[in-house]
Amino acid sequence: MTLPWAKRAASLHTVNQKGAMKVPKRLQPLVDDGMVDEVMYQLMSGKEAQVYVVRCGDQLRCAKVFKEAQKRSFKQAVEYQEGRKVRNSRRARAMSKKTRYGQKEQEDAWLNAEVDALYRLASAGVRVPQPLGFVDGVLLMEMIADEDGQAAPRLDDVTLTPEVAREYHEQVIAEIVRMLDAGLIHGDLSEFNVLVDAQGPVIIDLPQAVNAAGNNNAERMLERDVDNMRRHFGRYAPDLLLTDYAKEIWALYESGDLRPDSRLTGCFEHDTHSADVDELMAVIDAAKLEEQERLERQQMEEEDT
Repeated sequence: MTLPWAKRAASLHTVNQKGAMKVPKRLQPLVDDGMVDEVMYQLMSGKEAQVYVVRCGDQLRCAKVFKEAQKRSFKQAVEYQEGRKVRNSRRARAMSKKTRYGQKEQEDAWLNAEVDALYRLASAGVRVPQPLGFVDGVLLMEMIADEDGQAAPRLDDVTLTPEVAREYHEQVIAEIVRMLDAGLIHGDLSEFNVLVDAQGPVIIDLPQAVNAAGNNNAERMLERDVDNMRRHFGRYAPDLLLTDYAKEIWALYESGDLRPDSRLTGCFEHDTHSADVDELMAVIDAAKLEEQERLERQQMEEEDT
């Protein structure tokens, strides 16, 4: 396995030796409160956030600074937010409106979604960065490191042998199952939001995490996550392209039989039976008749009053 990312890691290590960088404005409150001692360097900048490596005592950690809503390119799509619970009814009403307060509440709920998901998944044994605090739109969390103690590379930056690709694919599928067993679906899983440390894949970036039981798009999003992983690992091990884990996982979930240690085959027998059109039309006609009778009763009651 080769790591094209290694050159960048070495460069960043050189920056570290020269000294820490100037503290960004958004990280100053964490420094003032003693949560962060030094800001070492910026690790990455994406559509959602900027991530910095920071020193907390003798530990290196990551601080994820979420960009302000107007500066982010990622759309807070309704399909992701469906089924999310809002603890406060006043906040829920505000979020349904387009007022400035309502937009702020919606923004806060979106940012808190990743924090809540990380705590929930970490407690369920899913390989995600351990969250350590959330202050003013900044998420402080564990730094996932490689074998040399440097920030771990993304899966996209790693070249795999067929054997390692199969091993990592199996691990990722197991993490997806653990996530679903905990009630969540990543919703945007790809090689760009999976890190690779000495033990294998670690899943990151969860602000769009989907409530599996309360979102009508859950099955489709699970399939997309699984298919993205299948395509990526299939570049190195083409036999993985023939697997169909998504349907198998969802069928177990719907039947209540999904467990973190569920044995999967990667095969799924699709229903090839043709629909009974006559039976379907009979159901539709019965529903229409029932609705017609309801309307007639309603009209009679209105005339009597």
